[in-house]
Amino acid sequence: MVDAASVFPIPGSLDYAAATQFPTIYATAYAALVWRARIEPGETLLVHAAAGASGLAALQIGKALDARVIATAGSPEKCAIASANGADHVINYRAEDFPKEVLTQTEGQGADVIFDPVGGEVFDRSLRCIAPLGRIIPMGFASGDIPQIPANLVLVKNIDVIGIYWGFYMAWGKTQASPALRAKVRTMFADLFALVEQGKLHPITDSTLPLEDFAQGLTRLTERSVVGKVVLVP
Repeated sequence: MVDAASVFPIPGSLDYAAATQFPTIYATAYAALVWRARIEPGETLLVHAAAGASGLAALQIGKALDARVIATAGSPEKCAIASANGADHVINYRAEDFPKEVLTQTEGQGADVIFDPVGGEVFDRSLRCIAPLGRIIPMGFASGDIPQIPANLVLVKNIDVIGIYWGFYMAWGKTQASPALRAKVRTMFADLFALVEQGKLHPITDSTLPLEDFAQGLTRLTERSVVGKVVLVP
C-alpha cells in the first residue's frame, strides 16, 4: 500500500522515464539549494559531476533560480552536456585545476554555494574555492570516500557545511511526516512541475532498460559512462 500523501500526479509534459527523476533526484537538488542553502539570484553555484542525474538537476534548478552556474565534469563530452544545459562556465576537472579556475571565474571570491555529489578529494579541493560565508552541500559520495571536514576552515572562512537527506522530508522509516512537512513537500513539487511546464527543467534519460537487465545499468554506472539517469521499467 502506498501512502496517498506521497503520490503526485505526473504532468502531461513529462514521460514516465523523465518523471522517475522527480521523487528523489530533482526533489533532493531543490531542497538542498532552496531550503537548506538558501541560494539567491546572482550567486555563484558550483556543481560537481554536472553530467550525472543529480548534477544536471542541480544545474538546471540553479539556472531556473537565476544563479550563475559553474559546472565540473570529467570529459569533453560531459562538459558539452553541462554547457548545453545552461552552465555559464564548464571545467573539465581531469584537465584543469578546478579550484584555481573557479577563483579565476569569480575574481578571487569563490563559489557561494557548492553542490557536491562526489565527496572525497573533490570535497577537500572545493574548500579551496568556496567564498567567505559560502555554503557547501556534501549530498553524496560517488567517489567512495567520505571526507573528514577540517573544522578550522569552517571557522576561518565563516562557511556552512550543510547536510541534506531527502528521506527526512518524506518520513522514510517513520510512520508519517508531520502535516507541515507534507504541505511543504507538496508545494515544492508544484513549484518543480511549474518549472517543467515553463521549459526550465528537462530531465535527461540516458537509457531505459527492462528490470531484468539491471546488471547492465549498474555496470554502466560503475564505468561512469552514464549521462543523466538509467531507468528500469517492469
